[in-house]
Amino acid sequence: MTQQEFYSVEIAGLKRNLRLFEVAPGLRIAILNILGDTELTQAAAKALAEKLEMVDYDVLVTAEAKSIPLAYALSVETGKPYVVLRKAYKSYMGEALQAETLSITTGKPQTLILDEKDSSLIHEKRVVVVDDVISTGSTLQGIRMIIEKAGGNVAAETAIMTEGEKSKWMEIIALGHLPMFTK
Repeated sequence: MTQQEFYSVEIAGLKRNLRLFEVAPGLRIAILNILGDTELTQAAAKALAEKLEMVDYDVLVTAEAKSIPLAYALSVETGKPYVVLRKAYKSYMGEALQAETLSITTGKPQTLILDEKDSSLIHEKRVVVVDDVISTGSTLQGIRMIIEKAGGNVAAETAIMTEGEKSKWMEIIALGHLPMFTK
């Protein structure tokens, strides 16, 4: 059994030890998984809501799955509705819009799908994109494509953390930044 390594962070006043996970040979990332961490999710949503006070927007949009609790908590904090882009099409979704992304954690293409019923929440609206961690920007790009197809405009992009080359994410409203670890 190999010994696990961790990277310590402070997010919205809370300390967490994030497990390092190898996503490619010689490349590890610190995994922030907010699922089940209500205390962190609530604290992060409150802190992000404060940072979003300066942004004029109508709706929050996130991708399934790990950032759903954050979008929900942020919706409660801000009073703005939220939309979840799904990763699998269901027949009840009607004439859904789709975009493809490549996830750093799975290394495989993923499809993002906007349910037809949610299109009106984005059409001609100012949208804040919500994610837990923005690493390569692939999911962000897929979300932007869906918003554009639905006739919305991105007002801002927010995440608990950005990751990797910090200079790429200067426009992201985030609570912190994670480095990538190479051997």
